[in-house]
Amino acid sequence: EVQLVESGGGLVQPGGSLRLSCATSGFTFDDYAMSWVRQAPGKGLEWVSGINWSGGSTYYGESMKGRFTISRDDAKNTLYLQMNSLKSEDTAVYYCAKDRGSGIRSSGMDYWGKGTLVTVSS
Repeated sequence: EVQLVESGGGLVQPGGSLRLSCATSGFTFDDYAMSWVRQAPGKGLEWVSGINWSGGSTYYGESMKGRFTISRDDAKNTLYLQMNSLKSEDTAVYYCAKDRGSGIRSSGMDYWGKGTLVTVSS
């Protein structure tokens, strides 16, 4: 079955950096777009970033632009999110999600990981 397992979350100070990873299995990784979605405490889901099947196209939510970088390693079936210049408002559970198709946000998401918690605090 499809499995998505996030890792790399933790406590970091404002201005610091973290790299999240999403290890995947159960599907042909390089056939699909992938996304990161987050949920801050008491808030709804917020789309963070997406990457198409080849890695040739990437997109970011407005508040993430210039700070976050999404990438994928097809040889390892792994998705990454490099987060720099972290702010308190970035505190959230970050979820890895598989898109239904090859293009970013073109056909919805059909599988989600359990999430990894990022806490940005001094």
